[in-house]
Amino acid sequence: MFLRIKNKIDRELETYLTSVNKLYSLKTLSPELYGNIKEFACRPGKRVRPVLFCIGYLGFSKKTPPGLYRSALSLELLHDFMLVHDDIIDKSDTRRGRPAMHTLLKKSLGGNKKICFDGEDLAIVAGDVMYAMALDAFLAVREEAARKEKTFRKLFLAALYTGSGEFIELMLGAKPIECIAQREIYKVYDYKTANYTFASPLTMGATLAGAKPSQIKKLYSYGMLLGRAFQIQDDIIGVFGKIKETGKSNLTDIKEAKRTILIWYAFNHAGKKDKNLIKKVMENKTDGNPELLKVRAIIEKTGALDYAKKEIKRLYALAQKEISSLKMAPRYKQALEAFSKSILKA
Repeated sequence: MFLRIKNKIDRELETYLTSVNKLYSLKTLSPELYGNIKEFACRPGKRVRPVLFCIGYLGFSKKTPPGLYRSALSLELLHDFMLVHDDIIDKSDTRRGRPAMHTLLKKSLGGNKKICFDGEDLAIVAGDVMYAMALDAFLAVREEAARKEKTFRKLFLAALYTGSGEFIELMLGAKPIECIAQREIYKVYDYKTANYTFASPLTMGATLAGAKPSQIKKLYSYGMLLGRAFQIQDDIIGVFGKIKETGKSNLTDIKEAKRTILIWYAFNHAGKKDKNLIKKVMENKTDGNPELLKVRAIIEKTGALDYAKKEIKRLYALAQKEISSLKMAPRYKQALEAFSKSILKA
């Protein structure tokens, strides 16, 4: 089910980017801008958000309206827009195994030192264009006007809350680890990951299909619980994952001083000496890998890893409870159940 919808999304993405050029002459306006956006957006990806949007719709509708898959692209293009900005903020030169947008555009400048802007500046503008494309793509679906307007508002809220989550996360990074509460970390998880990746796409699709408010509420709750569990698992992979599978060092998250549940729990259950080391690393005063490895060992020693795994199981169980009473078409409901198991390896 997921693969079938994903393949349709991939084909629609190629078609849409070609049509955007025909409609708005983007390639004529700037070959560099159009070419780099097309290359970036069409890179292989999971397309989780647009797929969940389609499942949310098809699970509550007996028809597939014209433009549904193109409308679903709004979430993929919104995601790409945010990735472009994230890579600038994180100072990451790669994305999906290839150069990040700002790295690509830096090459377009050819090392010209006389200009007063750089690849990052150009990438911000490219990201803004992708955001405009996301709004344009959404309008393609042919559905009842009132439902369409409600769904569009949810797309707007997804962008608003995700941006807010990014802002909150950055501000949290400036806060001493001893002053951070668990609820603050979960607030970032909820706004930056759960709402944007799971809850919003599902409820957007269901809203567009005319699902009852009670069903939309259950889908939202399911998405938020699953998203929080997914982010905790992602934190675990970021610290204990195999480099072959993640494509980056499993010390990166610690080195970048990310405020995660793992770090929060470890700090609050560590002895004085270990607390001082965690504080040092969180203040970006580390001497190198030996200290990062010690922090990873502290995470295991304090039981933070076990706590995180238990949280995933707890949240997954609650998510399954929400979906069990959904009055959704059986095959789409089964697809969601299989999806939740696959991403959490439950």
